[in-house]
Amino acid sequence: MPQRLKLIHGFGAVAFGVKDSGFSFFLLLYYNQVLGMDAGVVSLALLVALLVDAVVDPILGNLSDRTYSRWGRRLPWLYLAPIPLAFAWIALWSPPGAEPPSFLGLLGIAVVVRVLLSACEVPSVSLLPEITNDYDERTTLFRYRYLSGWTGGILMMVLAYTVLMPGPEGLLQREGYAAFGIFGAILIAVSVIGSALGQHRLVAHYPAQKPPPFSFKAAFSEIFEAFRERAFIIFALGGLAAYVSQGMTFSITNYLNVFVWQFDRTALTAYPGVLFLSVVLMFFIVSPMHRRLGKPKSAAVAVLSALVLFLVPYVLLLAGIWLQVDTWPSTLLYLGLHLLANTMGIVVMISASSMIAEIVEAYLEKTGRRAEGAFYSGNWLVQKCATGLGIFMTGQIIAASQLPFDSQPGDVPESIITHMILLYWGAAMVLAIFAAYWLGRFPIGREEHEARLAVLDVAARADPDAHAITP
Repeated sequence: MPQRLKLIHGFGAVAFGVKDSGFSFFLLLYYNQVLGMDAGVVSLALLVALLVDAVVDPILGNLSDRTYSRWGRRLPWLYLAPIPLAFAWIALWSPPGAEPPSFLGLLGIAVVVRVLLSACEVPSVSLLPEITNDYDERTTLFRYRYLSGWTGGILMMVLAYTVLMPGPEGLLQREGYAAFGIFGAILIAVSVIGSALGQHRLVAHYPAQKPPPFSFKAAFSEIFEAFRERAFIIFALGGLAAYVSQGMTFSITNYLNVFVWQFDRTALTAYPGVLFLSVVLMFFIVSPMHRRLGKPKSAAVAVLSALVLFLVPYVLLLAGIWLQVDTWPSTLLYLGLHLLANTMGIVVMISASSMIAEIVEAYLEKTGRRAEGAFYSGNWLVQKCATGLGIFMTGQIIAASQLPFDSQPGDVPESIITHMILLYWGAAMVLAIFAAYWLGRFPIGREEHEARLAVLDVAARADPDAHAITP
């Protein structure tokens, strides 16, 4: 594939990174510690919004599969959805009067943002199996998607820490969150529309076969079919635990950085740089891991490695043998371990996401039908339910630890810090072991995938009009 195509396709994931950074790192802290809403209530609203979005995803995936236009199946969505999404994103960070909304008010705007984001992301990622059927090139495209997504999210974090809300006390003040929303909205619209324009010549054509009309029954029947595929069930079980862990870890990060490790402004500024370095490091190790170990074993090894690296600092801290927090030696050692842990965490997500493309061919061989949208929307269903559960778990951890509203770094009682760490530590261990077990059992390896492609290629040559496989 041309390098330009890899970059352009990946660029569309910047919008997902902006959303992930906002929802996972800042939104709970903003509505809880800044606007004064109860953490349990906020996390419940975000969980319900994700569950609603997860139910809508199969509909969007099915509509995307059945879109029949001279611009193909996906591009109309990528041109129409980003603009209303940008306005909804601004509203999320600028509640009327800068006052805490009601539970239903927060739920409503969160649902709108989530659904519109899905209307961009599901069609965008569903282009991947259409672009290439090569086992390794799909990993390459996912590397670029993750690189772009993390770049977008990290850019928003850098702006938050250095320009919009500098310093730990800045994250606990209202100023800057409106600008955070406006800049993020612009970046979302530019990335989605720009990526679509860059891929327009490649995918802007009528689909080979006119799909049947949309129906709610068909939308959900396909997603039910997806969950009847053994490979998808195994993927979903492992992915569910991995996504829950990711949602929990991301949403509790600012609480840990501010109240446990007591990062100063310089350390908070350095943190996004560490995340970016982990993405770059992942870029060089994930493909060799896949070639040597395969995707399932790579995912399992990466899950367990990330768990150990993430938890070591907290174990040493509770044991009383960690360096003095709020000092540079402590910060540098923590960031170094976090760099390696986050690298392994991204390897897990790329390995899992890339597995779905193999399931698409297995389903094609079995049924004669392509259903990328159904499987990727099924993945989003799993991911969003799990991420919402992870954020909900963070809210319950914060509420159970009894962290006071408007707390200040260094003033939080040690008992509260210990309680917060232990709850997070226990949940992370259970989730990681579960994810490693199921992702490691994924049944489609390189050999089976390539054998299946050979069979599909023979069928396509025998019946070219069937277009069984995308060239």
